[in-house]
Amino acid sequence: MNTWITAKIIKIKKWENNLFSVIVTAKIDPFIAGQFTKLGYKKENGKIIQKAYSFVNSPEDNNLEFYMVLVKNGKLTPKLYDLTNTDKIKITKQSSGFFTLNEIPSCKTLWMFATGTGIGPYLSILKHQKNTEKFKNIALIHAVRYKNDLTYFNEIKKLQKKYCGKLRVQFITSREKTNLSLTGRIPQLLITQELEKSINLYIDNNTSHIMLCGNPNMVKSTQNLLIETRNMQKHLRRKPGNISSEHYW
Repeated sequence: MNTWITAKIIKIKKWENNLFSVIVTAKIDPFIAGQFTKLGYKKENGKIIQKAYSFVNSPEDNNLEFYMVLVKNGKLTPKLYDLTNTDKIKITKQSSGFFTLNEIPSCKTLWMFATGTGIGPYLSILKHQKNTEKFKNIALIHAVRYKNDLTYFNEIKKLQKKYCGKLRVQFITSREKTNLSLTGRIPQLLITQELEKSINLYIDNNTSHIMLCGNPNMVKSTQNLLIETRNMQKHLRRKPGNISSEHYW
């Protein structure tokens, strides 16, 4: 059973459209970029209200960062949103998950698809850089509703420069047109190949591996589309394929 320990709040970054980032420090066990942990708030009756969140920070960073959306009638996020740097919360000492690059075979192009706060684990992976040498190209796709939801836009652009042409980035907005992004939803942009044309990389079941993180509907519909139209398969340890997604528990 995983152990709960205390985490000290360093900062709460409040973005637009109810998005926010929680930064804490805690003596957790080492984690692998792409993994998640659980944050919790202890009620007066001793019960811990908890939820799983992926790390945004590199494993080398002592400040632990988590990206989330405020659910106004939720049990946990309103508590987290109102915290100050004098507060403390609970965090699990050990991290979990297999959404990591050491679980993914070498290939020509690694595709990282994210919607909303699902960008978190990719930021951790790209900041850390470990195992990225297994891929000739990395394509990072971040889909949101509005351009103001691109909270980590500047950080992503800095990472793109750091990778010296290896990392290609495409932003997508579904509810407004901007000069920063394509407009639409991931499955439809794959059907038309507009997404692939925009970064001059193409999904091929012999040379590509797909990572999916974010809205469950996006994950399911994109996975089904790739299986049906691109002859791809879900990646499992016991049965290697070319589509990986995270399951939080």
